[in-house]
Amino acid sequence: MQKEILKIIKENGLTPFNKNKNSNRGKLRDIFKPQIVNYHSELGGIAPSLSNKKTIRAKKENSFKTAEARLVYNKVVNEINSYFIFPDTSKIINLLGTCTEWEEIRKRQKFFSDNSKLDMSYILERISIPKPIWKPSYSVVVVTENEQTFVSLKSLSCPVLFITGEDDVRDLQNYELIQMIDCDKFEGIIESLPQAIKIAGLESVFPERYLMILSGWKENLALLKSSNLPEEIKESVNELNELTRILESENGDVVSLEKAQEELERINGEVFKQLENITLKGESLKTIFNKGGLPKEVNDIIKECVGKSILPEEVFVYSIPLGLDENELRKLIFFKESRKNSEASIKIQKASHILREIPEKLQNLADNLILSDFINGISSFMKRQEIFPKESEDIWINNSSNLFLSPAQPISFHLNKENRCSILTGANSGGKTTLLEHIIQIISVSLLGLPCKGEVSLPVFSSIYYFAKNRGSATRGAFETLLTQFSSISGDKKTLILADEIESVTEPGVAGKIISLTASYFIKKECFLVIATHLGHEIKENLPVSARIDGIEARGLDEDYNLIVDHSPVLGKLANSTPELIIEKLAKIQPEEYLVHLSKSLEEMRNCLI
Repeated sequence: MQKEILKIIKENGLTPFNKNKNSNRGKLRDIFKPQIVNYHSELGGIAPSLSNKKTIRAKKENSFKTAEARLVYNKVVNEINSYFIFPDTSKIINLLGTCTEWEEIRKRQKFFSDNSKLDMSYILERISIPKPIWKPSYSVVVVTENEQTFVSLKSLSCPVLFITGEDDVRDLQNYELIQMIDCDKFEGIIESLPQAIKIAGLESVFPERYLMILSGWKENLALLKSSNLPEEIKESVNELNELTRILESENGDVVSLEKAQEELERINGEVFKQLENITLKGESLKTIFNKGGLPKEVNDIIKECVGKSILPEEVFVYSIPLGLDENELRKLIFFKESRKNSEASIKIQKASHILREIPEKLQNLADNLILSDFINGISSFMKRQEIFPKESEDIWINNSSNLFLSPAQPISFHLNKENRCSILTGANSGGKTTLLEHIIQIISVSLLGLPCKGEVSLPVFSSIYYFAKNRGSATRGAFETLLTQFSSISGDKKTLILADEIESVTEPGVAGKIISLTASYFIKKECFLVIATHLGHEIKENLPVSARIDGIEARGLDEDYNLIVDHSPVLGKLANSTPELIIEKLAKIQPEEYLVHLSKSLEEMRNCLI
């Protein structure tokens, strides 16, 4: 299961760094793909080309065959998606699709159950967009005399120069580091430059670009290193943290003008201190006045102090006080910088075979962050649910709560071989539609391999049809559309049909008969049906074999005429309609002859139907 999810993540280019927010809790944007070798310099250096792959994984065929059924399913999926942190993680469920066999469902159930304790929300919410914070401290150019190599270097967006003559070689003096590849004619001249190094092949050119990418992850890696992580992430983090050591600056014996001035002041102070302790002889004074030179005693002191300096003797001008030879100092600084840059570049070059793996390692880490977000989100969702559904040839629901109601009254309901169809009756706003959609919720989480709140056993339905309540008036077109939709259903044991007040699209006199005949037709095909209707009385007179009248029973009306309802259906009982409840209430409040007559007569009619 984990391999399947990772495959989906890789194939569809899912990333924890996508700015396109499909979730209110999402953030971040896409990162590079390691297989892409085209680089650009949008961050002042070289960074991998950012690109989103198009989805290439075909979605599984949806088991929810009507738009209304898919609407409820999508609502369930969106609820699950709200537990994910990265927007791209929300694409995984639809790409996984629903299961078609119990074996597949059980495999998912085991995977989710085994990972139900994962809690990485605190860490995942703090993952930030990688932004390179390191670039070489030296100006660098890659040079070549080969046209094909030049084209290849340009495709990598490397800082590249095509050498055609001596003028091009002279221009190289301005660069602090020169990487040379495929140079024949001018190779010797270029190699004589202290800042030049020879590169063996294209794959080793400017490996600094990989360190630039890695530097953008430094903050995330530090965060992840300090956390309790799944083994896959921990291994990647340790490997990448080891590579970040190369980013650590090594100043070594770097010389700058400021350092040289500080050293000069220190040496002059030491020289004057020692001069205070000597007495110059006549010959020494004569040397100072006649020749303008320094007497041997003074010269020896200066030489001794300079010998202890971090700077070489040739940069000093022997005088009182000592001075600096600016030309020699510039040469020294340039030499030291060149050597430092060359050493740094050589160090990076030696590690280039490892550095080339950075994009792939980071991509694997990013993939595992998406995976962890998915598992973490599912784990959080499961805290609201309790029990995994079980396999059965019947529909059995016991004390199941609606995912979208709070507080939610648990409901129980079942269908089996003896009763494949429920004619669901009840007052307006009593909860018939809610029950139909609750059944779709249960099937949705079941087919996704997730638990429900309550005990559930059911088949794996491959075709779920939901015909929602028609909000318009009865028209010929609406009725014909409904008949056409029903006629397209082939129907079998794996088919569930849910219909909500379909009588609203036809005439009252014939609606009950059509519902009875429709139920009878699909019962013979071994489908399961739940048909919510106000025509319980009419249908009961022509109730098909293996059909049952159920009722969501309203206990009455409160003082504001709102229904007092037990939302769990009473199986095998016709429920009161809203008009009947109003008549019953008025007969009690105002026991006038007419109202009492209506109330008693309706009660007698109900008793006759039982």
